[in-house]
Amino acid sequence: MGYVIATANMKGGVGKTTLSVNLATSLAKYHGKRVLVFDLDTQISATLSLISPAIFAKQRRGKRTLRELINQVIQPQQQSKISIHDAIYPSICNIKNLDLLPGDIELYDEFVVSEMLHEKAFEVDKLDFEVVWNRFERTLVKQILQPILDNYDFIILDCAPGYNLMTRSALAASDFYILPAKSEPLSIVGIQLLERRIAQLKESHASECHLNIRLLGIIFTMSGNLLTGRYYKQVMQRISEDFETTKIFKTQIPIDVNVAKAVDTFMPVVLSNPQSAGAKSFTQLTQEFLQKLKDSVNKKEQEAKLVR
Repeated sequence: MGYVIATANMKGGVGKTTLSVNLATSLAKYHGKRVLVFDLDTQISATLSLISPAIFAKQRRGKRTLRELINQVIQPQQQSKISIHDAIYPSICNIKNLDLLPGDIELYDEFVVSEMLHEKAFEVDKLDFEVVWNRFERTLVKQILQPILDNYDFIILDCAPGYNLMTRSALAASDFYILPAKSEPLSIVGIQLLERRIAQLKESHASECHLNIRLLGIIFTMSGNLLTGRYYKQVMQRISEDFETTKIFKTQIPIDVNVAKAVDTFMPVVLSNPQSAGAKSFTQLTQEFLQKLKDSVNKKEQEAKLVR
C-alpha cells in the first residue's frame, strides 16, 4: 500500500497545483514510482496541466471523472456505474507509471448531499446529524480510493484552496500533507489557518477514530527577489517560531516563466523544459521529499517501538 499525500493551503495562488503535478511527474519519471494525480479542485487545474481540454471533454462525456465516483457514493441506488479504474486516465504524458483521475467543474450537489445525510441520520437510530456528517466526510475520498490503494506508491491529492467538504475529506484520507506557500506575510495566515483547521478536523473525529495525517513540510514556491528582502526574513522568522526546521523544505521553487509556459503544452515543466531553473528545482525538491518521507516514517516506527 502506497502513501496518500494531500497538497493543501487555505490560500489560493501559491503554486499548489504546479507543485502537485511536477512532484508527481518527477516521482514517476526519475524515481520509477507508480503515481496517481487525483484532482479535487473544481478549477480542474491539475487535470488541464496534464491533458488537453479536448481529452478532458471526452472523459466528461463518457462520465469518467471524479464527479461520477462521488455521485455513486451519494446515490448508490443509481443504475449506471463506473469503477475508479474506468475513470483513471493512464500513462499521462507517455509516462507509464503516471496516471490521472480527472476532476470536474462540478463535483456534487450540496442539496443532494444534505438530503441524503439527513435521511441517513433519521434511519440510523436518529443519530445526531453532526455524527453522520463527520462519518461521510471522513470516508468519502477514502471510499473512492480504497480499490486502488495497492496500485500506487503515491497518490497525490490536489486539494482546492479553502476548506470545503472535498478538502476535509481528502485530508482525512491522507497519510501526509505538504503545504505550499509564497515567501510573503500573507502566506503565514494561510499556513496558520490550515494548521488550525486540521487540528479541529482531528478533534471532531476523535470520538470515532484517530486521523493519522501528518505535516511532511512547508514548501516555498515562486521565490524571487524576496529571498533577500525584509518580507522574506519576517516570514521565515515567524515560520521558524511555529515549526521545527525539519518541517521546512530547504529546496525552494523560483519564479520561472517556463513553469507558466508549460501549461500550454499540457505537461509539467520537468518534462517540457527539464533544463530550466524551475524544472531543476522540482527535481531537487522530489529528492528532498523522498528523504523527508523516509525520515518521518522511521521516526514514527521508532516512537511506536518505545510505546510498546
